[in-house]
Amino acid sequence: MLGILIILVFTVYLAFFFHDRKKKAEKEKVDPKIDTQMKKLWTIAQDSMKEKKPVRAEKALLTILKFDEKNAAAYNRLGILYAKGQKFDDAIECFEIAQSLDNNPSSLHNAGLIYLETGAFEKAVMAFRQALEMEGDVPARYLALAKAEEKLGNRKAAIEALEAAYDLDHTTTTLRQILAIYESTGDTENATATIARIEAQIAENEAAKKKVVKKRPLGRPVVKMPRLAKSSRSARPTKPAKPARPARPARPAKPTRKKV
Repeated sequence: MLGILIILVFTVYLAFFFHDRKKKAEKEKVDPKIDTQMKKLWTIAQDSMKEKKPVRAEKALLTILKFDEKNAAAYNRLGILYAKGQKFDDAIECFEIAQSLDNNPSSLHNAGLIYLETGAFEKAVMAFRQALEMEGDVPARYLALAKAEEKLGNRKAAIEALEAAYDLDHTTTTLRQILAIYESTGDTENATATIARIEAQIAENEAAKKKVVKKRPLGRPVVKMPRLAKSSRSARPTKPAKPARPARPARPAKPTRKKV
């Protein structure tokens, strides 16, 4: 009896389990019409942002979120739109929602930029550092972190972030930012050393450009065709003269009849 009861309970459990899985599978299936509509809305949103039509782009993105309220990409794009319109509170909210839905370094970095813009430098540093933990090979993240650290007065941390960025991009722009910090603190020794690094980087860049020019494959030699003479009557080939037709023999004169 106990065995039959266990089998019955197990059978009921399986029935409900597979029923729930079936419902979930049906929900996960995307209606082709909705999928097509979503693609159109994305196109409208992207084109509107490029054409600087924020109202139209916002409507398209909000419509996407009505269909899919867990679309992290839509929240991220909406946050960028609000940031451009200086609606910073709305932008931060969108980036935070996007981050909660999808652990993405771009959302953290965007939120950090808003914090930096609004003067919340400590939050900005935290956001940039979290983004770098997830994706540490993007120079822009180190540059943003350096700016936030400098705003907090942490010049050493700012220089460390800039040095990390320079290891990735090797640009004189990053070195000049390092130089500006040394000059602002009156550190003449490190400023002089940084100027030497800038000059060496410029020389290295010039040498690299020359190597690229030398390595560039030469094109096929251009064979100059002989210049054709301008069309003139004398230059045109003369057609061979047609053979003259033989002259027809003269007809004999008709004999005159004498009158009798």
